[in-house]
Formats: sequence, C-alpha cells, structure tokens
Amino acid sequence: MSTAILEPGRSQTLAERRRAVLDNRGLLGTRRPAQGPPNATLFYILITVVSLVTFGLVMVLSSSSIVALNSGMSPWKMFFKQAMWACFGGLGMLFFYLFPYPMLRRWVFPGLMVSYALMLLPFAPSIGVSTNGARAWVKMGPIGFQPSELLKFALLAYCANLLGRRQKEITDPWRTTLPILRVWSIAVALCLIQKDLGGAIIMSCIVLTVMFMAGIPTRIVVSLASGSFFLGLLFTLMSSSRRHRWTAFLNLNETKEHFGYQVWQSILSIANGGIAGVGAGAGTGKWGYVPLAHSDFIFSTIAEEFGLIGVIFVIGGFLIFTLFGLQASMRAPEKFGALLAGGVTMWFALQACINIGGVSGSMPVTGLTLPLISYGGSSLLVCMSATGLLLNVARNMK
Repeated sequence: MSTAILEPGRSQTLAERRRAVLDNRGLLGTRRPAQGPPNATLFYILITVVSLVTFGLVMVLSSSSIVALNSGMSPWKMFFKQAMWACFGGLGMLFFYLFPYPMLRRWVFPGLMVSYALMLLPFAPSIGVSTNGARAWVKMGPIGFQPSELLKFALLAYCANLLGRRQKEITDPWRTTLPILRVWSIAVALCLIQKDLGGAIIMSCIVLTVMFMAGIPTRIVVSLASGSFFLGLLFTLMSSSRRHRWTAFLNLNETKEHFGYQVWQSILSIANGGIAGVGAGAGTGKWGYVPLAHSDFIFSTIAEEFGLIGVIFVIGGFLIFTLFGLQASMRAPEKFGALLAGGVTMWFALQACINIGGVSGSMPVTGLTLPLISYGGSSLLVCMSATGLLLNVARNMK
C-alpha cells in the first residue's frame, strides 16, 4: 500500500487524499518507476536470450539451407531473413527495455482489439496462407507473419493490467475472472477457427498462469484449466485426422508410416546424435526425412548435430531463463510488472516444453515453434520484444 500512514490526530492533506484515490483505482502504477542500475538477474536473462538467439541462427542456417536448395532458392535465403528478423527483434527488445512499462497500461485494450482484428486477416483470400491444415498465416509480398504471436503478447498485457488494478477485488469473480474469461474465450475461439490448436493451448497457459500468480482462488483456476482441457479434447476428437495426428505418438511403431512419420524420423535423428553429435551441418534428418526441421522440429536437428551437449545447452538455457525470470517477477516493484514478468517467463518455458515434448515423442505435436530458436520472423520478433519487457521489470526489481 503506497498511501502514507497518518499520525494520530492528523488529517490527510489534499495531496495525500489524491494519492489515496489514485492508489485505490490502481493508477499510481502508470507513473514511471525509478530506473535502477543493471543487476545480475538482468544480465543472466540477457546473456541467455542472446545465446539462444545466436545458436538458433546457426541452426536455422544449417537446417534451412537444404530446404532452400530443394526449392530452387539460395541456401542463405532463410538464414538472411531470420537474421533480419533478429535485428528487428533486437530493436523491439531495446524499445521495451527503455520504455516505461507502466505506461503500457493505457494501450493494452486498443492493442488487444487490434490483435483480434489481425486474427481475421488469414481468412482474406488474397493474403491468407494455409499450412498443415491451419489457416493462421498472412503473406503480403515478401513479408509473412502469424497474427497469433502478437495476440499472445496483447492478451498477456491485458490480463496483467486488469488483475494488477483489481488486486483488492481478486476474489470477486465478477470483477476479475469473468472479464478475463471473456477476452480469453475470444482469443481461443479465433485460434480454433484458424485450426491452430497449439496457439490456443499457449494462450490458455498464459492466462491461467497470470490468474494463478495474481491470486485468483485455486479452485477457480483448476476448474478453468480442467474445462479448457476437455474443450481441447473435444475439439481434437471432432476431426479424425486431427485425432490420429494427436494420438500418433502413443504408438509410433504402427503410425510411423503415416501420422507418426515426422515424430519417428525426429526420434531417429535425436538417437543419431549420441553424446557429442555428428557435427554442425552434418545432420541427415534435414535432408527431407524430418519435415519442418528448420522450424517446429529444429530441436531434432540440434540433438543430431550437437548431441547431448546441444540438448543440455538448449534445455539449460530455458531453465536459466525461467529461474531468473521468476526471480524478476517475485521481486518486481508492483503487481503489474510482476504479472508481466511471470507471464512472459512461463509463456516461453511452457512453449519450449510442449515443443520439445512433441519433437521427442513424449507429447502430441502441436505445431508450436521453439521460442527464440526456430525459424519464424513473427515469433522471433514478438519473443524478443517480450524479453525486453522482462528485462525492464528485472532492472527495477526490489
């Protein structure tokens, strides 16, 4: 509570009364916080992110050159495009690091509305693109992007703002849970219309994580999580092809020639890597055996070419990111920053777990990228920008 404690017998001044009203309305957080000097947590997050992005560029070059050659393009084309997006992502990271993040509150609702509108673009006949049965991409000339990546960021910021402002009403479902449920349902519905179940899963994870961190009663969070699980299961069972694709990992010996082919080949590539790997650029899975080896299945290329050492580097990098990201969240100066930092951290951690689980045959394949590493400009740009926001919160932690 930021309102000063009154001495016995002293009435509040006009300035103190104004400050109390602003505090009760959750508006004090819109002021720029005192910018602290860079600290160890900030540097650990920054070094980890830069290392993962750099390693991802190397792996994109290794895995995409064959795909590009087979398509009649320069073997450098995808790498140069990814490097360009990494530069834009670096600018986005710098912007959100320097931007006074409490001011983001005044833009969360317009940003969410714009993100909803962008989700309709893939259905435009001239610019919408379908990939693997999902119509979730937009291509305008040489530029292509996936609107759901931006929606993840906008949805996180909106939920963090609403729950941060209404901390005193956190147990009132009409003031907290229901407003969050409305925007969450719209976001998930837009993803499902695009047949992008992976995007819907990550958005649900982001919202549920922020609700739990904000202090929403556990019984409500668990009920919503259970309901989301059964709705996702129902959506999967509604299509036979989707059902077979999602259950293929349960019996790869029987499905490896059809629905489980990609996962089976991915496991073979991972096994081929051994301890030290076959060497950078020497992997064979990317030669058409593992589809999407440069994007969704880039982890299999890493495991084959760098072996267990590469696997430990990637998983260890995300563990370090998660550890220090949660530390920044717990020591944030106010609730909005804490929810932003926690949401970004768990977004990356859960998406990495789902991606690696699918590639290794431990979970269904969802079509999600490996954050900061997989080929994909919109994913890299949004992830690096979200990292800048996390660094901003880490710089101001108590």
